[in-house]
Amino acid sequence: MKVENLMSKNLITLNLDDDLNKARDVFNQHSIHHILILNDEEELAGVITDRDLFKNISPTIGTRNESHKDVILAHKKIHQIMSRTLVCGQTEQSISEAVLLFHDNHVSCLPIIDEQNKPVGIITWRDILKVIALQYRKKNN
Repeated sequence: MKVENLMSKNLITLNLDDDLNKARDVFNQHSIHHILILNDEEELAGVITDRDLFKNISPTIGTRNESHKDVILAHKKIHQIMSRTLVCGQTEQSISEAVLLFHDNHVSCLPIIDEQNKPVGIITWRDILKVIALQYRKKNN
């Protein structure tokens, strides 16, 4: 099986200069764990995870306990906290090759890019686990 058969093509992206408030809204609205970050040329520039966001935003934001400092932190730009060192895949790679990329690089998502470094899909470790579970069920039924 190839990566293109498993990857999600419905990409949720933000831009480098979007703030953490916007990222929080996107995570909440879509119930996802990874957002691809694009530069002005629509090329992949980074990834932000929900864990990155939780490390950098106060849990009291949007509550009656919100402080001025919380508001300032929420306006921090995504490019200040995103991962820039990316491990990416290609559509023609096999799922086995993708699994090795996950394992060898200790990443939780694999953005899939084209020749122009533009994202065309994303695979997460949950997608890989789903394939393994389905294969196991098929084998044991």
